[in-house]
Amino acid sequence: MPELWVVAAIITLALAFDFVNGFHDAANSIATIVSTRVLKPHWAVAWAAFFNFIAFLLFPLGVAATIGKGVVVQEFVTIPIVTAGLLGAIAWDLITWWGGIPTSSSHALVGGFAGAAVAASGFKALVLGGIAKIGAFILVAPVMGMLIGFLIMVATYWIFRHFTPARVGGLFRRLQLVSAAAYSLGHGGNDAQKTMGIILAVLIAAGVLGRNDGVPFWVVLLCHAAMGLGTMAGGWRIVKTMGQKICHLQPVHGFSAETGGAICLYIATWLHIPVSTTHTITGAIVGVGATRGLRAVRWGVAGRVVWAWILTIPASALIAATCWWGFRAIGWR
Repeated sequence: MPELWVVAAIITLALAFDFVNGFHDAANSIATIVSTRVLKPHWAVAWAAFFNFIAFLLFPLGVAATIGKGVVVQEFVTIPIVTAGLLGAIAWDLITWWGGIPTSSSHALVGGFAGAAVAASGFKALVLGGIAKIGAFILVAPVMGMLIGFLIMVATYWIFRHFTPARVGGLFRRLQLVSAAAYSLGHGGNDAQKTMGIILAVLIAAGVLGRNDGVPFWVVLLCHAAMGLGTMAGGWRIVKTMGQKICHLQPVHGFSAETGGAICLYIATWLHIPVSTTHTITGAIVGVGATRGLRAVRWGVAGRVVWAWILTIPASALIAATCWWGFRAIGWR
C-alpha cells in the first residue's frame, strides 16, 4: 500500500484536473449566454459555477463508476498509471485551451488513463466494452445535440412565429437564464463524476476502498467544488470560438442550443455514459445555426474543432504513456 501522502498528492492532482476541466469547459456552459449578452462574463461564470456545484443533488453516480471501473481493468490500476493519465489529460487540456480549441476534457481523461495503462501492461489492461461505449458517443453526442437543437429551434420558430422580434428577444433573454442553468447542471452532473471515478480508482488501487465500494461523499463534494471554482476562473479563449466563431447567436438561438445540449447530457448521465459536454453543445450550436441555412454555420471553424476531437484521445494517450515511461525510468512503477 502506498504512503498516504502519495495518495493525497494524486487526489490533489485529480482535483487540479477537475479545476482545469472547469475553466476549459466553462465555455460550454456560458458561451451562448455571454455571446448573446444576456449576462456579463463574471455573472455568467458565477451562475454556471453554482449549478455545476449543486448537480450532485440530482444525478446518480453511474458515470463515476464507468470511469473508475470501466476503462482500465482494476487489477492493472496503479498509482503511477493514474498519475500519468492525469498528467496526459491536463497537458492536452492546457494545450487546446491555449489554442482556443473546444475539445473534450472527458476524452482527454479517458485517453490519458488508457494510454498509461497500455504503456504499462498492454491492451489486455483495457475494458474494451467500456471504451467502445465511450468511443461511440464521440459521434452520438454531437449528432444528438445537433438534431435536438435543430428540432427545438424549428419548434420555437413555429410557436413564436406571430411574435415581434423585440418581444421574442425580451422573452428569450429571460428564458436563457433557465437554459444556461439547465445546461450547467448537466455539465456538473456528467463531467465532475469523471474525476470522482479517477479518485475512486486511486482509492481502490491504494487499498483504501474495496473493489465493490462506491464513491465517498467527501470525494463528491471536493470534485464539484473544484469544477465550480474552475468554471469561476473562466475560459475566455474558448468562449469566443464557441459563442461567436461557429455561428452568430441571438438569445432565442442560445436558449435552443443550451436546452438541446442539456437534454442530451441528462440522457447520457442517467445511462451512466461519460460524454463530452463540448461535443454536445457544439453539435447543438451547429444544429441551431443550420435552421437559418447551411451558410449560417462557419464550417471551416467547425471542421478544425472536429479535427481536435479526433486527436484528443490519441494525443492525451501518447502524453500519458510518455509520462509513465518517464516514471519507469526513475524506478516508480
